Amino acid sequence: MAKKLAYERYQWFHGQVVSGRYPNAKTLSEQFEISYKQAQRDIEFIRDRLYAPLKYDTVNRGYVYEGGYELPPVWFSKDEFIAFCLATRLASTIPDGELKRGLKGFLEKFLSLRTIGNDKWYINDIEGLVSVKNVEYYKVKEEVFRTVLNALFKRLPLKITYHTPHKREQTKRTILPLHLLCYMGSWHLIAFCNLRNGLRDFTLSRIQDICQAEERISLPSGLPPVKDYIRKNFGVIAGEDSKWVVLKFSPMVSPWVSEQVWHDIQETTRDEDGGIILKFPVAGFEEVLREILRYGADVEVISPPELKAMIISEIKKMEKIYR
Repeated sequence: MAKKLAYERYQWFHGQVVSGRYPNAKTLSEQFEISYKQAQRDIEFIRDRLYAPLKYDTVNRGYVYEGGYELPPVWFSKDEFIAFCLATRLASTIPDGELKRGLKGFLEKFLSLRTIGNDKWYINDIEGLVSVKNVEYYKVKEEVFRTVLNALFKRLPLKITYHTPHKREQTKRTILPLHLLCYMGSWHLIAFCNLRNGLRDFTLSRIQDICQAEERISLPSGLPPVKDYIRKNFGVIAGEDSKWVVLKFSPMVSPWVSEQVWHDIQETTRDEDGGIILKFPVAGFEEVLREILRYGADVEVISPPELKAMIISEIKKMEKIYR
């Protein structure tokens, strides 16, 4: 409660400065019936911790702002504050050290104002309580990530040199960023590509060079929504030509698989032998193929036949390696 009352004093003092009434420690102490020293400490806090550009006007015997300033809205409920702290820790997956340091500094400013009950929260406590570890993720150059993010929010076109591993080729393209997606440890940029005259997915780890483009890009009419593009091209998800996959998992791995969500409309049934049968739609077989192979002999493809044939083909290739 003490912190909340203190913030009310900060708000009042800020309002007085903005209104040109030249508040000072005396008027603040009289308004809230606090000591003169406490009022001085409040003004110092506003200046030093909230970074308000306060200047004492000797003629009017009160404070003014040197330039524009807005008091940050920092009062949160307990749940809101914890959610904010958690979101900041989860943001550790961002491949940009400067952005992460900025987030930490931003959080520290809020922590200097916020007390929840009798518990004082500090940034080091949060870092010790929650962490994120990624495996099999793709490294992204900080310069690439920062340039993409800046262009995305400012709607600026980019020139990139893009490496395509399976074709072993590099292409130079002018693109307009539309959406940034973090998918299974890899950052993807959905953008309109002038070279292909359509929406394309660019993996950030494959961008070799990047800079802002001088030319402007106008999106053509009839371009499909970005979310539809993502729904059709990413993940174990349904698209326009989706097919249903049916997998049978052995009793050995069923307890773990039963905890997983492969698709939001998946169907799970218990088999007589204690295993489970999982049914869900997919837009393509490439990704689900890799997921199935992870489980080895503990999973069987029931349908469709095309996916079963792909699994058999992959097993035969592996057999040649290990024979």
